[in-house]
Amino acid sequence: MSRVVYWNGKFIPESKAKVSIYDSAMMFGDTVFEMTRSFNKRQFKLREHLERLYASARYVHLPISMKIDEMENAVYETIERNEPMFEDDDEHRIMINVTRGLLSLYDGRVQGVEGGGNVIIADFPLRWTVEGISHLYETGINAVVPSQRNIPARLLEPKVKNRSRIHYLMANIEVAQYAGSDNWALLLDEDGFVTEGTGDNFFIVKDGVVYTPEGRNILRGISRDYIFDLCVLLDIECYEKNIEPYDVVMADEAFMTATPFCILPVMHFQGNPIGTGKFGEITRKILNRWSDEVGLDIEGQIKAYADSAIHEQSDAPSPYEFRKKK
Repeated sequence: MSRVVYWNGKFIPESKAKVSIYDSAMMFGDTVFEMTRSFNKRQFKLREHLERLYASARYVHLPISMKIDEMENAVYETIERNEPMFEDDDEHRIMINVTRGLLSLYDGRVQGVEGGGNVIIADFPLRWTVEGISHLYETGINAVVPSQRNIPARLLEPKVKNRSRIHYLMANIEVAQYAGSDNWALLLDEDGFVTEGTGDNFFIVKDGVVYTPEGRNILRGISRDYIFDLCVLLDIECYEKNIEPYDVVMADEAFMTATPFCILPVMHFQGNPIGTGKFGEITRKILNRWSDEVGLDIEGQIKAYADSAIHEQSDAPSPYEFRKKK
């Protein structure tokens, strides 16, 4: 038995799920996508992810023939079919890609490749994404500002979750050249304000108040939105505002959010400690409340995945950093 992938209404072996070299996804990075995770095998905010997927597709005029309810049902069927291949402690990491399909000059001329768009739903263990970053709960991220700027909305709308992300990779490659380890890129906009990481959203804490960059030139993360909900539950003020590098230097705490790891502390900025240089009290409260809400020790689960890891870490680029070759 092996994992299967939903492919335009059919389920095929994961090893057979391949997009044509003539697909618009290959030619232009012409793909909108979403990635979700489960807690205790239950999908977290799947509907919100799907709503963002459909919004992204609408913005780039990429038609999806499936209704959103049909897409949601397809996700759950994909999970059901793959569950027998998952360990008891595995979580389901869903990846949905929607491509425009073959360009017109190839459509009907390439043997064995159907034209039209593709809806692809893959399901793989969350541990793949998080087992290599568990130590960051102890050491924290060192946020580094690269020369690569985030692409502003006037040039390419960052609120559309798409696969045209070469600027993220260039930022990761540059930051990998810095001394030390666990250097993650923190991108600025054209005006020098902090925007986001390369696949994560950024927050600072100052005098007990949580701040995050305005939603103008960033991907507005589902996890980012959930921080506002958690802060309400904890009676912590949380605001959007323009954040300068100066504000990061003067912050008491900082953290990143993203779907797979939820929250990771940022303990250093450009190699210098933020606040005490340790896991901040407010950040800890928010992470603990998130764990309570989903009925699972988020940090503990990720550390357990690391303890049981059997695969060596690859030198291939990750969504968050570009590892230097040994």
